[in-house]
Amino acid sequence: MTGVRANRSDLPWLVLAVVLFGAIDLAVHGAGPPTTGWAGPRAGLLLQLSVDVSLLLLARHPVPVASWALTVAALTLGSAELAPGLLTPVDPATHAVLPHATPAIVVNLVRLTDRRRAFALIGAFAVLGAKPWDPSWESTPLGVVNTVLPALAALYLRARRELVDSLRERAERAERERLLLAERAAAQERRRLAEEMHDVVTHRLTLMVLHAGALGVGSSDPAARAAAEDIRVEGVGALAELRDLLGVLRGADGPPVGGPARPTGTERPPAPDPRRLVAEARAVGESVSCQVDGDPDRIDPTVLRTAYRVVQESLTNARKHAPGAEVAVTVSYRPDGVDVRVANGAPDRPPDRALAGSGSGTGLLGLAQRVELSGGALRAGPEPGGGYLVGATLPAHVPTRGDAG
Repeated sequence: MTGVRANRSDLPWLVLAVVLFGAIDLAVHGAGPPTTGWAGPRAGLLLQLSVDVSLLLLARHPVPVASWALTVAALTLGSAELAPGLLTPVDPATHAVLPHATPAIVVNLVRLTDRRRAFALIGAFAVLGAKPWDPSWESTPLGVVNTVLPALAALYLRARRELVDSLRERAERAERERLLLAERAAAQERRRLAEEMHDVVTHRLTLMVLHAGALGVGSSDPAARAAAEDIRVEGVGALAELRDLLGVLRGADGPPVGGPARPTGTERPPAPDPRRLVAEARAVGESVSCQVDGDPDRIDPTVLRTAYRVVQESLTNARKHAPGAEVAVTVSYRPDGVDVRVANGAPDRPPDRALAGSGSGTGLLGLAQRVELSGGALRAGPEPGGGYLVGATLPAHVPTRGDAG
């Protein structure tokens, strides 16, 4: 197994280690006698300082740095055994053979290199430091402390980090699986609801449309025929809207429940016009302004009906809770979606209690869910001055998983 990669954050620590171990080597050299060989009185100190300076390369080149430290340790041991006074004083202040920077080198060997190479170099450090051929209380324990203990500490920290990373990865994978299972359960529930709505509601609406058509054909009263035709048109529109809604509930798992919203090759049904709602509101005495921009032909029928419902629900709420207030309706059809904004001012009289309490209280909640199913976002809340704003941003087409892929 290979170690982790070095990064730029290692450099400050390495500079600090150079300063620290350099200070230790200077202190040890100052506390003991100088060397007396032909290499000069500071030969051993220069070797130790060269190891300290090489720590700057430890993050990128741990093996060469460790090899140089081993070389210095071997030269120091050889001088102590064969040529006292050459690289080590005849009576040194410490009997340590290994450079004082050895623990830092050992830790980084475990952290940055593969274990086989790290263990081989650490074993060589331990043998030179402990001198098993000539053990003593002055050198052997110090050699073990400088090599084996740092290696064990580094291995423990490395294993702990790997365990934490593994547990984090397992937790993230479990969370992803939980979300996928929840999404699948939600999709199955939507599918079940769509099938039930198709089996029950579509059947009843189809019967209503057929009866209205038969009434229009068989009645001799023009008013009755006109009313029957209105019922038939509204029923056909309700069927189309229901079919689109079932398609949204069905999602991208397959074809929409009940078949496609419109057979290929047939003429596109007229888009629901929010200006019709404004006209109806004005007919009952409400003060409503309307501004419609853009081309609705580029927008999916399901999105158009959702925008229509936003205007319808907003006007209904204004009628219930803000009687006499000025209402401004703005609908903008863009190539990539629809923006709807319905804002009313403060009411000029208290709302009728019976009318205000006639709803279920879940109109905006249901509207928000419908907008979300269409891939949009709804915002609603009070405005300064006592008014209220309902706004929706909708895409041009209902997104599906197929679109996302």
